Amino acid sequence: MIARLRRAYRAMRLGTRLALGLAVLSLTVFAVVGTALTTYMRDYLAAQLDTQLAHGQIAQSKSIADHGTLGGKKYYSWFYAVYDVTDGRAVLRTPEDPADLPDDVGDFTALARAQAGAHREVLRTAHLRGEGEYRLRACEVEPGVVLVSAAPLDGIEDTVGRLITLQAVTFGLALVALVALGRGMLRRGLRPLSDMAHTARDITSHDLTDSARLPVRHDRRGGGPEVEELRTAFNTMLEHIDDSLAVRAEAERRLRRFVADASHELRTPLMSVRGYADLFQYAAANAPEERERHLARLRAEAARMGVLLDDLLLLARLDAADVETPLRPVRADLVELVGQAADAFRATRPGHPLTVVPGPRSVPLRLDPQRIRQVLDNLLTNAAVHTPPGTPVSVAVSVADGAARVSVTDAGPGIPPADAERVFDRFYRVDKARSRDRGGSGLGLAVARSLVEAHGGRITVSGQPGGTRFTVTLPTTAQALTNP
Repeated sequence: MIARLRRAYRAMRLGTRLALGLAVLSLTVFAVVGTALTTYMRDYLAAQLDTQLAHGQIAQSKSIADHGTLGGKKYYSWFYAVYDVTDGRAVLRTPEDPADLPDDVGDFTALARAQAGAHREVLRTAHLRGEGEYRLRACEVEPGVVLVSAAPLDGIEDTVGRLITLQAVTFGLALVALVALGRGMLRRGLRPLSDMAHTARDITSHDLTDSARLPVRHDRRGGGPEVEELRTAFNTMLEHIDDSLAVRAEAERRLRRFVADASHELRTPLMSVRGYADLFQYAAANAPEERERHLARLRAEAARMGVLLDDLLLLARLDAADVETPLRPVRADLVELVGQAADAFRATRPGHPLTVVPGPRSVPLRLDPQRIRQVLDNLLTNAAVHTPPGTPVSVAVSVADGAARVSVTDAGPGIPPADAERVFDRFYRVDKARSRDRGGSGLGLAVARSLVEAHGGRITVSGQPGGTRFTVTLPTTAQALTNP
């Protein structure tokens, strides 16, 4: 039974629970107040009756002492008995009126003896057979004479009973009104919480796979400061969820684009390898002198595919740098690395004059020299590939504000502003019509940015008609390295 009631209580809504708790608390308060009021009223009326008995006996004692009788000093429905007490024996005098005595006077006689022994007034409550509850008082009229008076308590009980009835009705109505008003106020105060629950259900019913934004918010105000704090926290949480969904959607979009581009980029050399393999097979049977040329093309396509796969693998390792960093940092001179990259560029790209702008003689940094050299080679190669033959290229090294900078500048046609923000995206090409043999796979700048960021630096581009400049900024502190 208790377990069933507990389950039913847990199934109730919060407003119902609070209203039920308010009703129980109010009922407890009303019961305590009613009990205290009833007890006080009964004691007060009893004290008033004791005072009335005392005042009545004073007048009656004077009448007995003066005239030997009670005379007219009587109250309706009271009983009176006069005793002569000698040596502990109480002898009842003959009453003036038989109605002055109840049928059973045993309690009167016992009280008269008790008064004689105590030599003071004695009060007692007794149940008189056939009459009901009475309040008895015994007092000494004169030596050897004791007056016992009895007043009925049914008036007090009737008054207390009516008081209890009045309290029950009043407290009952007050309890019903309090529960009804409290329920209404609680429902109104908890309405924002219900609205938040509806908002949460709307979120669960929203298909997050179709949109990166949640179309629901809890904007209704009210409910007090606490509910306002909860509403603000709830909406802030939704904003964070929105941001996370937007990041996830963007990541999924880039992943889909990356997979599509990677498949497309890998398919091209694979198809070339397949075609040259067929040509090699045909040449082996019909034109032996062509075999070496076809075999060289096979090797070139395989090498290009190997470079593409190496770049993809490097990007994947850089994306997982928190788990395993691909960097092997050592102490190296940035100026020396720039000089080596410039010498290699002059040897492989003689059609583009390269100028090394004078700068600091040495910039020692903690870095991975092989990866920074790869960044420099990518930037210089990018300048040669995307500019006409004879376009001058310059490279400069500088140190300022706790950072080392390497700038690669060309005097080519520049990069359109719309493409400047996307040149570091994977597989992105400014010139969509450029062939892969000349324009590359679109991973060079993406690899360069990932490598620079893995060193704790950044790479930026500024392009305008008449030139493009890539700037690599590296921190001079070792703490900036990823997992040093």
